[in-house]
Amino acid sequence: MDSKEYQSWREKVYRPDARQERSVFVTSSGFPVEPVYGPWDAPDAGERLGMPGEYPFTRGIHPSMYRGRLWTMRQYAGFSTAEESNERYRYLLEQGQTGLSVAFDLPTQIGYDSDDPMAQGEVGRVGVAIDTVEDMETLLAGIPLEKVSVSMTINATASVLLAMVLAVARRRGVDWEKLSGTVQNDILKEYIARGTYRFPPRPSLRLITDLVAFCTARVPRWNTISISGYHIREAGSTAVQEVAFTLANAREYVRAAVDAGIPIDEFAPRLSFFFNAHSNFLEEVAKFRAARRMWARMMREEFGAADPRSWLLRFHTQTAGSTLTAQQPENNVVRVAIQAMAAVAGGTQSLHTNAMDEALSLPSEGAVRVALRTQQIVGHESGLADVVDPLGGAWVVEAWTDRIEQEARAYLDTIQKMGGALAAIERGFQQREIHEAAYRTQRAIESGEQVVVGVNRFRIDREEPMRSFRVDEAAQKAQVERREEVRRHRDGARVKQTLAALEAAASGRENLMPLLVDAVEASASLGEIAGTLVRVFGEHREGVAL
Repeated sequence: MDSKEYQSWREKVYRPDARQERSVFVTSSGFPVEPVYGPWDAPDAGERLGMPGEYPFTRGIHPSMYRGRLWTMRQYAGFSTAEESNERYRYLLEQGQTGLSVAFDLPTQIGYDSDDPMAQGEVGRVGVAIDTVEDMETLLAGIPLEKVSVSMTINATASVLLAMVLAVARRRGVDWEKLSGTVQNDILKEYIARGTYRFPPRPSLRLITDLVAFCTARVPRWNTISISGYHIREAGSTAVQEVAFTLANAREYVRAAVDAGIPIDEFAPRLSFFFNAHSNFLEEVAKFRAARRMWARMMREEFGAADPRSWLLRFHTQTAGSTLTAQQPENNVVRVAIQAMAAVAGGTQSLHTNAMDEALSLPSEGAVRVALRTQQIVGHESGLADVVDPLGGAWVVEAWTDRIEQEARAYLDTIQKMGGALAAIERGFQQREIHEAAYRTQRAIESGEQVVVGVNRFRIDREEPMRSFRVDEAAQKAQVERREEVRRHRDGARVKQTLAALEAAASGRENLMPLLVDAVEASASLGEIAGTLVRVFGEHREGVAL
């Protein structure tokens, strides 16, 4: 059958018999969904497909993928004090988690100490509070840093938190070359979608580049940036926008590092990505495949990277928090399972599965266990891990992989003409596009055109309340007391000396990472370090995207 015969079937056979509850079928990116797909939708797909582990890696970055080793199961966690979060990490490792993923509270993310008035009411709420290297030492107590990789969702203050990890490793006598992990360190998406920034964009890029240069030379197994589409999608973007804006940010970081004189094949293999997994299963699988192919082509053809490791898009996935519902929260288990399967079918390298109660509060221990078991069932019982790129060659997946790439490239070209991601952000381009997409989605939900089970369809009159996790109200007091204890016993003169050296270096062009390590080793606090940098860099204030 060819496209002409398909159209004839559609008009003469399908349309008279079509029984459908919706008049329009589209994906999140607005693609019209055909009732059936065939070779006419993905011409020459077999010739272009290639094999897993071969350029352009559409089918996966490793030839054997999960047949050799499953993805890293990395449950995102952190709350209250370092002691309580450490207890949760140990529990998750005992339950079969294979890597840590640290959530920090908002004051830590932005660079305020727990006793700062700006931190009032937020200490330990959405993540763990970390003020000094002593907190980091407690957070990682009993966790073998040379064996367990540590991922940290931290951006504006990523350099400081990494410096604390390095200081803890040094205290334990662990060689930095043995450390593995990731700092998100992706500040551009904060200006686009998330908002946890402190410094203006251009000095923030300088901090990122300094970290990349330092780790390339001193901490070679560390992933220096996890370029994140996750929060872009959570803000309401389409799948196409998630890919396009993430890769545009990645291009900006690569350019900045190359302009700083770092050889591309020395730093590019340690770049990683962080994507969202939504519920449109087929579109999500196609999205991951398209992103992988686009990155390989960008690195080899645009930037001239020669090392094949520089072409590999290695990515972590988290299931979509924005799809979780407070109504009938048990339904979220199903949503998360579908999203996890999409991530695995799309070839993720690590995965976090959300807990069913996260629309209500921080996840409870029991809900976290169910989320982790979801990954383990997908890995060991579903059969998805046994076949590399299990949906490769499916006409709908190949057609949508091509279309996502085509439309994402159009966005990349537009951003390039504006002068790159940073210039486009300063003009509010990405922000406007996301706002419009989010508005369209909300209108579709409110009209009932887009069904959300338990919210606008299949509701129940009375729901049994679910017990949810609550952070102890005493957490802030305990953290402030810890901060004061460290201040009383540290060498105040040494702290002043290290902060003065940091301020002088920030005013020049010296790499700031060694000075940050010196400062945290002296027990200078996160807030003191961030405040020092603010005196040089200033603070960012969000404009209005018109």
